Amino acid sequence: MVRRSDPLPVDALCRHCRTEDFKFKTTADLEVLEIPPGQDRALEAIRFGAAIKHPGYNIFVHGRAGTGRHSLVKSELRAQASAEEAPGDWVYLHNFQRQDEPNAMPLPRGRGRELKAALDKLVDEIRTTIPAAFESEDYGARVQAINEQYEERQGQALEAIRKEASEQGLALLRTPMGFALAPLKGSEVIKPEVFNKLPEEERKEIERKLEEMQHKLQETLILFPKLDKERREAIRDVNREVTALTIGLPIDELKRAFSDLPEVLEHLEFVRLDLIENVHGLLGVEAQMRQQADSGAPGKGSAKYGNGFARYAVNLLVDNAELKEAPIVFEDHPSLPNLIGRVEHISHMGVLSTDFSLIKPGSLHRANGGYLVIDARKLLSEPFAYETLKRLLIAEEIKIETVGEALGLVSTVTLKPEPIPLSVKIILVGEPMIYYLLSQLDPEFPTLFKIGADFDDRLDWQKSTAEAFPRLLAGMIARFDLRPFDRGGVAAILEWASRQVEDSEKLSLNLERIADLLREADHIAGERKLSTVGPQEVRDAVAAQRRRASKVSERMQEAITRGTIKIATEGEAVGQVNGLSVFQLGDHAFGKPTRISARAWLGSGKVVDIEREVELGGPLHSKGVLILQGFLGERYAISAPLSVSASLVFEQSYGGVEGDSASSAELYALLSALAGQGLKQSLAVTGSVDQHGMVQAIGGVNEKIEGFFDLCDERGLTGEQGVMIPAANVPHLMLKAEVLEAVREGRFAIYPVTTIDQGLEILSGIPSGERPGPGEPYPEGSFNRLVEERLAAFAKARKSFGARESRIDDKEAKT
Repeated sequence: MVRRSDPLPVDALCRHCRTEDFKFKTTADLEVLEIPPGQDRALEAIRFGAAIKHPGYNIFVHGRAGTGRHSLVKSELRAQASAEEAPGDWVYLHNFQRQDEPNAMPLPRGRGRELKAALDKLVDEIRTTIPAAFESEDYGARVQAINEQYEERQGQALEAIRKEASEQGLALLRTPMGFALAPLKGSEVIKPEVFNKLPEEERKEIERKLEEMQHKLQETLILFPKLDKERREAIRDVNREVTALTIGLPIDELKRAFSDLPEVLEHLEFVRLDLIENVHGLLGVEAQMRQQADSGAPGKGSAKYGNGFARYAVNLLVDNAELKEAPIVFEDHPSLPNLIGRVEHISHMGVLSTDFSLIKPGSLHRANGGYLVIDARKLLSEPFAYETLKRLLIAEEIKIETVGEALGLVSTVTLKPEPIPLSVKIILVGEPMIYYLLSQLDPEFPTLFKIGADFDDRLDWQKSTAEAFPRLLAGMIARFDLRPFDRGGVAAILEWASRQVEDSEKLSLNLERIADLLREADHIAGERKLSTVGPQEVRDAVAAQRRRASKVSERMQEAITRGTIKIATEGEAVGQVNGLSVFQLGDHAFGKPTRISARAWLGSGKVVDIEREVELGGPLHSKGVLILQGFLGERYAISAPLSVSASLVFEQSYGGVEGDSASSAELYALLSALAGQGLKQSLAVTGSVDQHGMVQAIGGVNEKIEGFFDLCDERGLTGEQGVMIPAANVPHLMLKAEVLEAVREGRFAIYPVTTIDQGLEILSGIPSGERPGPGEPYPEGSFNRLVEERLAAFAKARKSFGARESRIDDKEAKT
């Protein structure tokens, strides 16, 4: 016999928290609990991943938003980082051999700041002492002596030419165009008109002498550039000597200060040699830039362009002087430049230029030697950021480059900073879907992110958690500086948390939504001048949340109560059942009744899903309809073919339909249409069904029940209304107080159903019936007997129709 389902008692419709079990008066009496209970698996994974130092053991923390992923990751990483040594500094220095490839230099923690200050001091000192050295009397005397020596050698050479020319009767003249030779007569230069009147032999002789002396003069003049080069080289040697003497002492002092760092000593030697070779040119550049600044030309006020000695400075890229442990960096905007750094440019006189001092660090530089936490969704939404991050993790070095350079689209000459070795633990935080999609679609992901930390969004509601949860609330209340919650307020929070996960045996761990409710209840208590927050304030805060989000649900309810959407809540109807749907708009979910109708006629055993035919039904809904066809065939088409065609539709549904939670309601409507037996419209139905007629659990059971209850309450509860739910959903019930009150007073009922036969009896009021034995008919007057007889009639009609068609075909063939 089919066991009749009785309505559920009130105690089964909602789990209430026993305040008498609490040993505190308010949350102010509790020791706070910072770490939510129930996250042991995730925390163990984070601790393991943070501690293991082999390549590829990066961590992906996944779980639903609001479960405290970021805060727990931060606390666990801090615990691990506190036991690790802080990394050293990194600086970029000018590369004196390849200027477009700045050198990266590691330094012990704090020494980068020292080196920067020391070289800045050196540059300031050099900019003062070197000009002073070149303006000294000693330097001037030495340069003057070199110039006088050159002039003397030049004069001696010219005097020799002049003397020889004089012996030949020629004069050496200095003209604006240079030196020239002219014939003499006595001590006077022969004028051209006089020269032309001389005898021809005399003229030829003078011309010969002029040509010979002119050749000697040219040979002498050719020596002058060589002499000038020797003069300049001599002056340059003096400059080098003066520069070397001037910078020798401060650089030697620097070398003594950094004697334990060979790379710094090598760089200081490059600085010494470069200053000795280029100091005059740098002073000229600085004077030119200062002149431009004074005249208001572009670049005014730029320290970079007012300092010809900028190449000797230090770009302190990573300064960990104040760091006491391994760094933990949270990157909120993981764009490519923010991750790997960038090379900035300065516009000067319409030209973009850069140097090593404009290299800026990224979060990978700051987190190097420690931990970098990134939101996975944000990382994947930034172009090229994820792929570049993987490439750097594989190469184990940070290479600063632009997107254009990475893609080979930019050929402009720019800086190529030396890569920096990378040793960092990456922690990605994201939703489970992102984690599993990357695991499936990206072959490099499992190699680079070997640790998955799975945060749970719920925990079991048992004695231990019921004791820990108030302590968790106490910590949140203290952190947000809220009023203490009394025992009733805490109990109301627990009941609400259970409702959020649709399970009376579980509690929600969505800390963000819990925090919102705490703050809103505290605000209401403040408006009421209360010192503590009680259960009424919590319930009022929950009601206020619902009201703020209920415009759409109220509009739908209004359409039903006004008759625009036809939903019957009393009487009976054949082939018609009230199904229940649930809508999710943001964080607000609500139920809505839907009229489901079925029609049956003679056919070939096909059940037509109208929603699917018009492409409004999803695959899960279509699957549920096909299951109905299997159920009908197995139960009623044992000795005869299933000779029926039927249609199912969600009436006045103008959007997509998905899910199989209405498949039991569709089956009831179809069986009603076949039996010609009316079903109670005062009841609504939810639940999926399998091919054996077993009713299965569905989601959103609380919202579905409350959606039909609100409609019935609006029209007036008669005591006949109720909802049929799968028996498997009973542990999920956490219904609101209005429903509980109506059930307690007998004005509304909730029926748990295990099989379709149980549901048929509740909906029709007649026995569903069971076969006495295999192949035997269902009992007279039972619902199943009515369906079986109707299907048998269909089979007989189909057979008769087929025979008639066969006779017609034979007659036509004979004709």
